[in-house]
Amino acid sequence: MSGAAREAVERGRLRRLGYRLLPGEGFSYVLHLRPREWPIMVAHTLCGVVLAQGFGATVRGAHAGAIVAGLAIWVVLLNGGTLALNSAFDRDVGDIGYLDAPPPPPAHLAAWGCGLMLAGQGLALLLPRGFAIAYAACFAMSVVYSVPPLRFKAVAGADWVINMVGFGTVTPFAGWSLTQLSLTSAGAWALGGFAPLFASLYPLTQLYQLEEDRLRGDRTLALMLGARGSLAVSLVAAVVAFACFSRAAVLAGARARGAWGAIALAVAAVAWAAELVPWLVRAPNLSVAAQKRGMYAALGAWAITDVAVLLALAP
Repeated sequence: MSGAAREAVERGRLRRLGYRLLPGEGFSYVLHLRPREWPIMVAHTLCGVVLAQGFGATVRGAHAGAIVAGLAIWVVLLNGGTLALNSAFDRDVGDIGYLDAPPPPPAHLAAWGCGLMLAGQGLALLLPRGFAIAYAACFAMSVVYSVPPLRFKAVAGADWVINMVGFGTVTPFAGWSLTQLSLTSAGAWALGGFAPLFASLYPLTQLYQLEEDRLRGDRTLALMLGARGSLAVSLVAAVVAFACFSRAAVLAGARARGAWGAIALAVAAVAWAAELVPWLVRAPNLSVAAQKRGMYAALGAWAITDVAVLLALAP
């Protein structure tokens, strides 16, 4: 049995168990929160925490209460609600990011997603002000991204900008704000660098869904540029991102870890190049399954970059 077949069998077992525990459409509401993505969101939010207060303070539990509460609110209520709302209006039938073979969207999925985000906004007001503001900004972007008549997901370029700002920069800023420490110049450049980095990743999450976007009538930038054009933009965006991280390291001065920090950033840059350049060369001949595997491989390059930025810049 192939690896994909084994995964499908295991997925089927887990889903049967889920539907026994939450019968009817109950477990579908959970699946559309896409819990497979939550560890990625936790890690990227924590990146902002560690950039602000360092590894030592984080391990010792500084601001632990606010950080744990903030992670739960940001990852489950905001991010989960965002993805549920997106599923409600996309109504995909093929595989989507972090959810293979998605079940049909339940009848009240949009209300479920909005309800979670509203609950999270109320709880965010109990945490530091910067976190509450970041939450409100992403809440608004989530709605205009998915919901007609604006539905910026279907507007070429707007889909990219919302994701690069919301996930790329505002998410780690939310983590930073939980520490209640002032944002430094080096920190601003580092957080800002994650915007073009996500601009590099985002089209990779869209390439294997181009046909569904085309059939639905969404004019995404990836659809307009095509695979090669999207990958070329991804490569340029990655270069811009690492220029920002390098500038942050210069501004950090004595805090930066000298040669080790530079080596860490160089390794991360090579990881992105090793992913994007061959993909760009082979783009016209890659299957949908290969594009999907490439997207998940790129998440590995993202994880390496998060670690590299922390090794280079965390106090």
